Amino acid sequence: MLITTLLVTTLEEATQCILWYSRRWLVERYHFVLKSGCRVEDLQLETGERIQIALATYCIVAWRLLWLTYEARQNPEVPCDRVLEPHEWQSLYCTIHKTEVPPDTPPTLHQAVRWIAKLGGFLGRKGDKEPGVITIWRGLQRLYDIAEIWRLLYPRVSPKNSETCG
Repeated sequence: MLITTLLVTTLEEATQCILWYSRRWLVERYHFVLKSGCRVEDLQLETGERIQIALATYCIVAWRLLWLTYEARQNPEVPCDRVLEPHEWQSLYCTIHKTEVPPDTPPTLHQAVRWIAKLGGFLGRKGDKEPGVITIWRGLQRLYDIAEIWRLLYPRVSPKNSETCG
């Protein structure tokens, strides 16, 4: 039984309410990422304007993190270049595999997210579930630093136009 304050008189309206309610978990995870991952409650900002700017930035970060996590679960076999820039997935691949040469084609999104989570402390043992948003968040923070260094070292290099990236 679902209790609502909305007026529901048809099956379509009831179905819509159930659909909205089914999204509740995702909204809760979004707020969890804002609170625990981004730590917005710990911000020591002195003005409302600064809080608004910080919150706007963190909302984008939380959305991208949540989107990346669930996209990897719903579409695991798509190439990761649908969500990662070339310098991001190339530097990720080379860091994980300890090589200077990324492959010509990007890995799957599922594999890339597991590697990102590994950067964040995910062990990926046989009995472990899929990585969560906090582990992926930590990994993304590391990946962004790695990818920026990669971009500085190899500004115009991609696997398609060079034999090595080193």
